[in-house]
Amino acid sequence: MSAKMKYTDELLGNPKVIPDFLPRPEDLVFRDDDVKVTIALSRRSVAFFKTEARKHNTQYQRMIRRLLDAYAEHHAQAPTSRSKQMRVKTERVG
Repeated sequence: MSAKMKYTDELLGNPKVIPDFLPRPEDLVFRDDDVKVTIALSRRSVAFFKTEARKHNTQYQRMIRRLLDAYAEHHAQAPTSRSKQMRVKTERVG
């Protein structure tokens, strides 16, 4: 057994109260709105994700899904200069 704690009436210094930053339990339980698709990937890509998934103790399909989500989120933020150029060209033609 461990030794018993002995408490004293000493000052603890200058403690600060911090705001609650933890998410609510209901915010932790969510399901993605998944859509099943069939896609053909190269053996090299699948082998890479399977190897990395084993290293990080996760599923390779989940890694691919998160990669695609990150890509989509990044490119949904703001159009790139190339997409602006394409829009200008198509507007002039029409």
